Amino acid sequence: MADKLIVTIGRQTGSGGRKIGQMLAERLGVKCYDKELLDRAAKESGLCRELFENNDEKPTNSFLYSLVMDTYSLGYSSSPYVDMPINQKIFLAQFDTIRNLAAAESCVIVGRCADYALAGMPGVVSVFVSADDEDKIKRLMETHNVTADKAREIMLKTDKRRSSYYNYYSNKRWGDSKSYDLCINSSKCTLEGAVDVILAYAEIAKKYRR
Repeated sequence: MADKLIVTIGRQTGSGGRKIGQMLAERLGVKCYDKELLDRAAKESGLCRELFENNDEKPTNSFLYSLVMDTYSLGYSSSPYVDMPINQKIFLAQFDTIRNLAAAESCVIVGRCADYALAGMPGVVSVFVSADDEDKIKRLMETHNVTADKAREIMLKTDKRRSSYYNYYSNKRWGDSKSYDLCINSSKCTLEGAVDVILAYAEIAKKYRR
């Protein structure tokens, strides 16, 4: 595609959303940013990498937690985010990194409220990937080498955390069809099919872009 394209992917745990993002990036010949965002945000903000890892898609209102983590990050006082709670620092640092990436290159960004960070930016397609519980549990069992009960526990806990993070920081609702340009159930079309759908949608959206 000649025009810049940034695809953001929200995903249910076990839906294959991360894999879809990687496959999509490969098809487009661009980079897929997931955990890589943490390294980049840490470098650009001057904050400690471990802070991003510990706060990755995890909202918190705990005053004690913020106090302790702020003390831990005092060595990075040159950061422009120094005068705010640590969870806000981490979110805004990632927010800035996401916007910088989108301004510089076509790419695929997985999770971390990227669709919210890039709202209104031209060339952005926001996608949410879901799947049937049976398929999600099976995928998690294979990925983590755990029982079905443990896989269900992982699925529920991780989705609750992602939902809380998204709802806390954005003005939208996680997984709500109104929050995204395109919602896909990977159980109905396979991971490869989901990539085809996203590419087709992106082409149509570019054609009719106002």
